[in-house]
Amino acid sequence: MELLLTYDVDTTTPEGRRRLRRVAKLCEGHGIRVQKSVFEIVTNDKTLLTLMYDLEDLIDANTDSIRIYRLPHAGTEDVHTLGIAATHPHRADLIL
Repeated sequence: MELLLTYDVDTTTPEGRRRLRRVAKLCEGHGIRVQKSVFEIVTNDKTLLTLMYDLEDLIDANTDSIRIYRLPHAGTEDVHTLGIAATHPHRADLIL
C-alpha cells in the first residue's frame, strides 16, 4: 500500500524539538521525505501497524498531529510537481 504521512510536532519546548527529531528519524526509516514534514511510504499492513504504534509512543497526543493518507494504487507514481520538487522512485533499490 502507498501512504502519505504528514506530521506537525509542537517545537516550542526542548522536549518538542526532541520529539520532532525522533518522529522524523522514524519516518525516514519507512519512506521518502518529499517535504520537511511529509513522507511518501510504500508498506504493508504489518509494518504500518508497527509504524503507527511507534509514532503514537513518540508524540504528545495533546499538542502533536500526525495524518496518514492511503493513496490509490500507484499513487506515488502519478505526482505533478512544481518548483524544486522532484519525484522519487519508491519501488527501486535504495542506495544508502
